[in-house]
Amino acid sequence: MPSIRILDITDLAAFRLVPPCADPGFDHRSCDYWEDAEKGSKAARLSWLPVAEGAGRGGAGAARPGPTTGNPFLDDLTDRSPAANPFASGGSTAPANPFAPAPKPPAFNPFALDDDADPLAENPFAPKPKAKPTVGSDAPRKLQLLGRGLSVFGSYAKVLLVDEQPAAYCQFGPLTAYPRAQRLRDLYPQLPASPLPAVITCIATTAAARGEGWAARLVTAVCDDLAARGFAAIEAYPERHTRPDATSAATPEFWLGAGFAVAVADERYPVLRRELG
Repeated sequence: MPSIRILDITDLAAFRLVPPCADPGFDHRSCDYWEDAEKGSKAARLSWLPVAEGAGRGGAGAARPGPTTGNPFLDDLTDRSPAANPFASGGSTAPANPFAPAPKPPAFNPFALDDDADPLAENPFAPKPKAKPTVGSDAPRKLQLLGRGLSVFGSYAKVLLVDEQPAAYCQFGPLTAYPRAQRLRDLYPQLPASPLPAVITCIATTAAARGEGWAARLVTAVCDDLAARGFAAIEAYPERHTRPDATSAATPEFWLGAGFAVAVADERYPVLRRELG
């Protein structure tokens, strides 16, 4: 039996496990098709992929920017740290003036509050607030998009590993996170307006792992997760009459097999919906 593991993509280590698209012209790691209703693209964009050292961890140890002039000698000069200035005061914005009189300390005021006192000092009797997960500003652009709701909603994507090899990928989240899904949904006033559903925007299996049911298994895990987060329904928006490798939302038949029902039987953009609970 193969070993199966499903991971939430919430940091750089998990993001690096996102599998490639079956069509090399597309890339999950640089896709903002659903996040941008007007200009979003599924295209593979190599400029989105380079990662500074320490990305996703607040930028510690981030790599310096590469050459910008095209002249290796000028780049070498501009890349050097500025020489130390013995007349500049450490960490201040202006050098100290050795001839200026020393400032007098303020008179003691017994009624003044201690300036060093922290008005929001930790209360030893209150529970410590939990640190909210975040994605660093130096993380890949797509990882930043997936991390937008970490502190409120949770993860926006999962990857399924078979014997520690990425086999399937799924992107999901609240409807408000995906403007293109919202715009498509607005075409169908017959859809329930309340409560708003969660959406699954992308489901994909690597070419080598197809036919094993991994995508369906991943969708089941996502549905269970979203139900636990309090959602009453999930919707998906497949596209008909296109190549299987060109659509990010599979086919209506796939969703029917995953327990969804046809909510809108549109010829081009049907809506599939699954009630939770």
